[in-house]
Amino acid sequence: MIVHFVGGSLAGLKLATTEGPWAGSWFSTEGAAEWTLYVPVYRDPVTGAVMAEARATALRRR
Repeated sequence: MIVHFVGGSLAGLKLATTEGPWAGSWFSTEGAAEWTLYVPVYRDPVTGAVMAEARATALRRR
């Protein structure tokens, strides 16, 4: 399955995953000061591809 990120720090990137139905997750880029929660907003019924939208951010503790 391919997850397409919309908005936030991962906008425009794709993630290939072998997990079953993707429910969303927190992501951060290396060196970033915050985490971003991405949640699925659309799932293509034919390909299974998911469009994930940024919903919330949280400071990343180091």
